[in-house]
Amino acid sequence: MRRFLAILMSVFVFAAAGNADEINLKKPSWLGGSFDYALDGYDTVAYFTEGKPVEGKESISTEYKGATWLFASEDNKAMFLADPEKYAPAYGGHCAWAAGVRKVAPGSPKVWKIVDGRLYLNYDESIQEKWEKDIPGFIEVADEYWPNREDY
Repeated sequence: MRRFLAILMSVFVFAAAGNADEINLKKPSWLGGSFDYALDGYDTVAYFTEGKPVEGKESISTEYKGATWLFASEDNKAMFLADPEKYAPAYGGHCAWAAGVRKVAPGSPKVWKIVDGRLYLNYDESIQEKWEKDIPGFIEVADEYWPNREDY
């Protein structure tokens, strides 16, 4: 099983220039991901206000950290603009478990959790189960790793 996970994670580590603030826009099309919008077009504020992923509208958008963010309402957009760091997902929307093991992999906007007021995404449900076994430990490692990682 460990060998399988190592192979799986190596497949998802991307070889593209980046920095610690980069927003995940590099989801493979076979994962159903978008190359256009942060969080695949889901409204990042809705996770906090509605407790679920809600699709945003192209007509209600803003630019932040080189990505286009969509919102379900003008109110959500205003909340984001007032405090984008509060609503933007940790690690630019990349997988929190992967960051916690010093890797970079896409996060799914459908596999998420808010911990201590911060939005975290994971690659899929099975990866999220692993992450949930030691959320504080993975966050501690990821918070140290993410801003200091080399280009990936």
